[in-house]
Formats: sequence, structure tokens, C-alpha cells
Amino acid sequence: MSSRVIDKSANRAAATPLMLPDDPFNRELVQQVHPPEWGNPQPTGKYDLVVIGAGTAGLVTAAGAAGVGAKVALIEKHLMGGDCLNVGCVPSKALISAARAAAAVKRAGDYGVRVPDGVHVDFAAVMERMRRMRSKISHHDSAHRFQGLGVDVYFGDGSFADQGRAVRVGDTLLRFKKAVICTGARAAAPPIPGLADVRYLTNENLFSLTELPRRLAVIGGGPIGCEMAQSFARFGADVTLFEVGGRLLPRDDTDASLRVMESLRSDGVHLMFDSQIKQISENADTKRIAFTIGGTEIEQDFDAVLVAVGRAPNIEGLNLEEAGVTYDRAGVDVDDRLRTSNPKIFAAGDICFPYKFTHSADFLARIVIQNALFFGRVRASSLLIPWCTYTSPEVAHVGLLPEDAAKRGVKINTFTQELTGVDRAYMDGEDEGFVKLHVRQGTDQIVGATVVAAHAGDLISEITVAMKNGVGLKAIGSTIHPYPTQAEAIRKLGDQFNRTRLTPFTKWLLKTVISLGR
Repeated sequence: MSSRVIDKSANRAAATPLMLPDDPFNRELVQQVHPPEWGNPQPTGKYDLVVIGAGTAGLVTAAGAAGVGAKVALIEKHLMGGDCLNVGCVPSKALISAARAAAAVKRAGDYGVRVPDGVHVDFAAVMERMRRMRSKISHHDSAHRFQGLGVDVYFGDGSFADQGRAVRVGDTLLRFKKAVICTGARAAAPPIPGLADVRYLTNENLFSLTELPRRLAVIGGGPIGCEMAQSFARFGADVTLFEVGGRLLPRDDTDASLRVMESLRSDGVHLMFDSQIKQISENADTKRIAFTIGGTEIEQDFDAVLVAVGRAPNIEGLNLEEAGVTYDRAGVDVDDRLRTSNPKIFAAGDICFPYKFTHSADFLARIVIQNALFFGRVRASSLLIPWCTYTSPEVAHVGLLPEDAAKRGVKINTFTQELTGVDRAYMDGEDEGFVKLHVRQGTDQIVGATVVAAHAGDLISEITVAMKNGVGLKAIGSTIHPYPTQAEAIRKLGDQFNRTRLTPFTKWLLKTVISLGR
């Protein structure tokens, strides 16, 4: 049940554009996800659910709740779609696809395809393509679409009021039966001396660039740092990546990390491991980084610095104390059913969950709908969450790593299939990788997997489905996979497992049976 739009107090049309550069594509995006002419509704009675934040978690919660008949309000202070649409998954993948195209042209000679004039990347055109494509899919997250779904959409800062029984947006008070905090997270700023006084890039302004930085420093060897370092190097930038630890992607399999390190180096990225940045300063358009590595002090100049070292929760301005909602530096405290310390208030997504992925936010929102509206008892710990880093090759993972298994006292057997032994990967020239499966010792129960491959993010889903539904490695090995495909690597692991069942006694028994049949 929607309210009439009559209050235009939240109109944010201003001289400063909400998205830069101010071109037709970004204007189309803003028109969808924060229309300048939008007027906030006037509430009529209490809402079944008030959702603060219109990123993935908030959008899925609002749409799902309205779809089952709840009266829902959705509040967004900036752009609907959150990080994923505007400054995260969507624009980054557009850049990665362009970078892969550039890399493919550079390697074309390996396939007998001659490109006589070499490779020239028009970075402005790359970024324009990204903005165009982003704007074309923005209608999925648009204010008018959600209004059409029966959701009352409010633009403005939402904060709890009346001892946590309502949310205030401007001068409007939204009373609720239940509320959900879905305000997400933002790029964290590390405590580097001088950083606060320097104009630096994060994922929140990186995609506003129109010129390629000639020399780019990337601070942080996690997924965002690796993806963007490789992409910008493929575009032609001189990229240096600083990592305080000894390897990239520290949350992933060590062997996978090594393959990505090799790939980034082959694309020209300078990797500075075990580095300590002592100072960052700026003079005109030049950023100077003073750092130590191996006991040696070095100073180096860059045209741009990208900071990619983690996320900080968006808790400011919510007035959580008024609502009796506890929180800390990691975000809002929730139990396994996503309830906060106020039983009428839930949370979902990056604001409360350690795995900060769009797909995890999606499924957390589904849990909130069940638990908040229907007295459900679904637990977040029941989720099996795969993830993928979209470097070339990609790195995907699900379940336990060997070190996780050891901590939990789970004994495992590991099976690895190199892609050099998979015909399709070899013929595609995409054999720099592997599929690694961990099974509970003495069984074929899959407890974890890592895939390093050109399309690892797609391949990991077969394993995730198997794990979620109790399908063992033996069953995968007995399932026909099309030949030739890269997914055959997973089936080959089933063959490896089956060969371990051929003990000396089993071989003797089979030989005996065969001889009796002669």
C-alpha cells in the first residue's frame, strides 16, 4: 500500500551533480536512482517494515517484503543501487572486461592473429562505455520501479527516533513494526601519515576518471587492489602495488595467490610485498610515497594513488543509541538470525556481515524477510558463501581452506587438477590455473574448493551446488560433462577420487572376478 507523493522537501536537485563526469549517461543514471524531481511520500499509518539503505540488501529486503504484502518504506540518502551499481561490482567489471579485451589483442599473435598497428587503449572511451552500460541497467534499481512494486521510496538521511520506534527522514516521522539497517560500508582509510592531506582514489571516485594516470600506486593486495592494478596496467599505466603482507589475496588459497602474483607481474605490475608506507605527500599533481621494503628506504612519485585496504561500516547519523542498537568498529551487532540488540530492528549486508559481497547481501536480505515478518528462525550461519576475485585468471573459493579445516579438527584429503591437463583450457590458451577440492578424510564429502581459471567464478557454482545439496565427489565423477569444456576439470577430480578406492585388495578382487569370467 503506497502513499501519495506530495512532500517535495527531499528534492536534492543542486548545482553539483551527484555523479561525475556530468555527461548524458551519468545524468540518465541519476534520473533512475535519485530523480532530481522526486517528492517523498507522506506516510499513512505504521509501516510493517522500514528499510534504511537502498543497496543490494535494502533493495532485496524492500522488494521481497512488498511482494508478500507488507507495507514498506525504503530510505536512501544518496543513490539507489548502492556501491554495487554505482561504484562497485558493475563499473569495475566493465573496466575489467575492457582490460581483458586489450590483453587479448596483445596476445593475438600467439593464436596466429596479426595486429599490425599494435594496441592502443582509448581510456576515455573505456570509461564512457562503462558509464553507458551502467546507466542502461540502472532501471533495475530505480526509484520508479520500486514505487511500482508498492514500496514508498524516501530520499534523505534516515535516523532512529522516539526511542527506536520510528525513523526520521527530514521532517517526516516513519513509524514501524520492524526496521532493517542496510546502510552498507565505505572504503576505509588506513592510518598513513599525510594521507588525509592528499587527493587519493578509492572505489568511490575511481570510476569518475576520464584520463589514465601515467603512474598509479595501489595500496592493498586484496580483491579490489588486485583487480584494478591488473586492469590499469593492461590499459597502459605504470602500476605499483603495495602490500603490507607477503602475498596477494591473503584470504585465499596460497597456491591461488601465487598464480595471481605471476599473472600481475606478467602484465607489468610492480609488486611491493612486506612494504611499510611511512609518508604520503602531494606537490601539484604529483603524489610522493615514502616507504621501506627489506630495510631499504625508498621514495617514489605517482600521478594517482588508489587506496584499497578494506571497508568501514556506515553507522554515522543513524542515531543507533536512541534505538538501543549496539555496534562497534566492525558494524552493527547482530545475532545469527540478524536481529540487533533491539528485537524490532534487524540488519543485513555489509553493515553487519564479515563477507561483504553482493550475493551474500542478497541472501541475508531473504533471511531478514523470513525472520522479521514471518517469525522465521533462519540462521545466517547456514549460508554457504562462494566468492570470486576477477583478476586474470580469476580466483574463486567456497567452503574451508586447509588451515580452516585444521583449526576445526577436520581431517581432509585434497585433490588437484591442473588446467594444463584439461584439453579445452589448453586449446583456449587459458591453462594457467587449477581446480582444488578438499574432501573429508575417508569420504567423498566436499568441504571446500578453490578454482583458479579464466572463468573460475562460473566454475565454482557447480561445486557450491554439490556442497549445498550433499552431492559428493564420487557423484560428480560419474556425471557426464560435455567435452571439451573447462568444467571437465571438476569431473576429472571425481576420477582422481575413484582411483583412490582401488586399494591393493580391491584390485586383486577385481582381477579375480575378471579371471573367473574367462
